[in-house]
Amino acid sequence: MLYKFKSKNSGDLIMTGPVGDAVLRTMGKEPAPKGILEPADMPGALQALEAAIAADEAAREQAEAEARAEGRKLPPQGGVSLRQRAWPMVEMIKRAHQADVEIVWGV
Repeated sequence: MLYKFKSKNSGDLIMTGPVGDAVLRTMGKEPAPKGILEPADMPGALQALEAAIAADEAAREQAEAEARAEGRKLPPQGGVSLRQRAWPMVEMIKRAHQADVEIVWGV
């Protein structure tokens, strides 16, 4: 499944199913084929995404510090970070909230 997020004031944002599900859950939304993020809900969704990104980065920093303390090197971070995955949604939410328009998917 693919998610295609749409807003009247930005380009479409496409995410694969697992990534879209994770982003929606992080924002406090239940993953579903169709949905809407109202402007009133955007500050909370944005705050939740930014908190998850900060927690993800803090966990990585903690793991690196522990590895250094033990005299070993942590392998490079594989794949795409949460910050990289969530950044397009963060930007879409900021723009949509500023313009007071909703974000929809599956419609």
